[in-house]
Amino acid sequence: MTETTFTPGPDQSLNFREALGCFGTGVTVVTTNTAGGPVAITVNSFASVSLDPPLVLWCLAKDSNRYDAFSNCQHYAIHVMAQEQHDQALLFARNGFDFSHTKWQCDEAGRPRLSDCLARFDCRLSDIHDAGDHLILVGHVETVMHRPGQGLIFKRGQFGGFADLI
Repeated sequence: MTETTFTPGPDQSLNFREALGCFGTGVTVVTTNTAGGPVAITVNSFASVSLDPPLVLWCLAKDSNRYDAFSNCQHYAIHVMAQEQHDQALLFARNGFDFSHTKWQCDEAGRPRLSDCLARFDCRLSDIHDAGDHLILVGHVETVMHRPGQGLIFKRGQFGGFADLI
């Protein structure tokens, strides 16, 4: 086993990315609605912030082709993807403007809600923080849905699952 030690910087971005990939994360798809229609983005930078008030966060890359849609939205939904939604998460990672491969409907605030996810957090934008090459979006959770099932996990560039305890 070879250990790699380095100081993060522009010349070490691949090594830094590999080190970050050692941390397995859940896979989410964030959706919002724009004048041009629904938009989605696959995200693994999701975290809880506060129980009272109910706050969650996620990070948006400034170089994303969906940056304008999400940096300007007031309402969005964060969907925790089930293991069987692997293909859907990949499709939204590649193209967030095509919803033809999924069942969905808008809620009263206009947020696109995807069917069959493990959990969904319907959010109102609470705050935005500039953070290097990303924005941190903090959402006030207005409605939550969840169900049992296996979650979709991402680690070291691969998708996998983690079963619920019985």
